[in-house]
Amino acid sequence: MFYPKYQISDLTLKFLTQISEYRTIIVHAKLIPQWELNLRKEALLRSTHASTSIEGNSLSIEEVTDLLIGRDVTAWVKDKKEVLNYLQALEELNSLTQKKKTHLENKDILQLHRTITAGVLKDKTHESNYRSGKQYVLLRNRASGEVTFLPPPTDQVMRLMSDLIDWINENQNSTLNPVVEAAIAHYEFVRIHPFLDGNGRTARMLATLILIRRSFDTNRFFALDDFYNSDRSRYYQMLRSVHQDEYDLTHWLEYFCEGVAVSMKAVKEKIELLGNKQKRVSSDTQIALNFEQVKVVEFTTRNGSIQNKQVRELLKVSNKKAYQLLQKLIALNVLTAQGAGRNVHYVGR
Repeated sequence: MFYPKYQISDLTLKFLTQISEYRTIIVHAKLIPQWELNLRKEALLRSTHASTSIEGNSLSIEEVTDLLIGRDVTAWVKDKKEVLNYLQALEELNSLTQKKKTHLENKDILQLHRTITAGVLKDKTHESNYRSGKQYVLLRNRASGEVTFLPPPTDQVMRLMSDLIDWINENQNSTLNPVVEAAIAHYEFVRIHPFLDGNGRTARMLATLILIRRSFDTNRFFALDDFYNSDRSRYYQMLRSVHQDEYDLTHWLEYFCEGVAVSMKAVKEKIELLGNKQKRVSSDTQIALNFEQVKVVEFTTRNGSIQNKQVRELLKVSNKKAYQLLQKLIALNVLTAQGAGRNVHYVGR
């Protein structure tokens, strides 16, 4: 059986309290349906970009956006495939939660790994297959070449994975905080390193799945991977620290809960921004801003104003498109123009 070693420190408790407060605001927010879709779309994009970027993928968030809407981008085929695979895997999480599936199984993990790694591994037989036989992996420091972690032998992988999955299923209806459960499962999966490649992406996908299964991230609004990607060296350092602390997960939990708190605070602030805009529109003339319009409104709120040039840079659009977008927001009574000629800028109403 799997018995994780940890304590809920004062710092972890502080973050869990913040998370609970932010989640209450997010869950009870009454947003126009189109805005909810926009938030989910952005979370999908940011999660995909961050999780693949952590593993060395070179695509920018703008290129990931292009791929999502069907545009091709100039990049390595492998990089594009990794991004499309991760997007598909995030979509597949729905099938693991919407079919009243009460128990997670090994085959579910294998299916997620198959989707994540399809067409990107040198050896196709490594897709959706746990390490076996003489297969082994070493984790090294890229700079020094020093071995930093040696995962369990292959003959232990199946047992360890079964123990982890049993532990996850046992906690499905338990009082264990779902964020704590996701954090523990994330680390234990990385420690087992059940596959020859794709372990990090699959571990982060598993953590996301747990939060959805436990009805924590019901809106699918936040992207935890963004936090990891913002400081990759710290992410890997915190993973290594568990091994150095004799497999005590206490500090890892502090880090993981901090990440969830930071990510959810960002969503809360975005929802409050959208909510303020929504309150200014009467129910009989309700409007729904699209993804690009929301980005412009967010920029304007943060910076006080926006100019045509800034819209072009923000959205990677032409001068004409930026002008049309700004005029539409004026017509919707969301923005107003100030100044004239080259000095014209737009502020919120």
